[in-house]
Amino acid sequence: MKTKTYVVTGSTSGIGKALVDKLKENNIIFAGYRNPAHKEVLASLSPNIYPFYIDYSRPETIKLACEYILSKCTKIDTIINVAGCVVAGPVEKINIDETRRQFDVNVFGHLELSQHLIPILEGGKIINISSMASYGFFPFISPYCASKRALDIFFNALNVENKKNIKVVSVKPGVIATPLWGKSINENSKYFEQFEEYSDEMKYVIKNAEANEKNGLSVNKVIDTIIKIDSLKNPKPSYTVGKDAFCAKILSKFPQNILNKIIKFGIKQKIKNK
Repeated sequence: MKTKTYVVTGSTSGIGKALVDKLKENNIIFAGYRNPAHKEVLASLSPNIYPFYIDYSRPETIKLACEYILSKCTKIDTIINVAGCVVAGPVEKINIDETRRQFDVNVFGHLELSQHLIPILEGGKIINISSMASYGFFPFISPYCASKRALDIFFNALNVENKKNIKVVSVKPGVIATPLWGKSINENSKYFEQFEEYSDEMKYVIKNAEANEKNGLSVNKVIDTIIKIDSLKNPKPSYTVGKDAFCAKILSKFPQNILNKIIKFGIKQKIKNK
């Protein structure tokens, strides 16, 4: 089997961690981490793993990370952009600084990292972990939805524009059982008490996130899709993973006024029955 070189962000939990475990045997992996405590853990997994520090909420770390990667290799086969976060809340009350952080982490960070590494990616792939949220109609997580949609738009344009034969793919999972949900509760709960008139809705958001972390689709379903995409010479630009993601894709085709009524009704029923 040919040894390939990967760059994987968000490699210490969820999808990223599972990817590193899957690819580490026969490949070289540059594995991005944010918490310094994870550096030695990653390095201990395999001599083929090169941990690098990157925090998309601190843009100065992106250039340093890319300088490190470029100093260690002259060819990358695949970049897999996994790192992400969720900012939640009603639009009229949401913290604008948090919304900016949402886009820094979910969009601009991936874009800047990829721009720096494209010179050694010719003929390779960029695989982005987007979300069914990119279809854009999930209330109270609009920053997350918008960021995933923006990620898809930027990188689809790259897919059309680039002259280096780089294939760009968006993977849109449904609800996956990952620590992302628990982290999102911790990051957002300090703001929820400011949304007093939406207290029932925020309780629903928290309860839903807790259920997602326990009952979501197995991470391995996403990993299998990524491995398949990486093996294809000409993958499709977009893949959904999970029945809920497929349903979201279908619903996104509905007229906006009808879709809004469906979503409003669904939220009211879930709050009433909680």
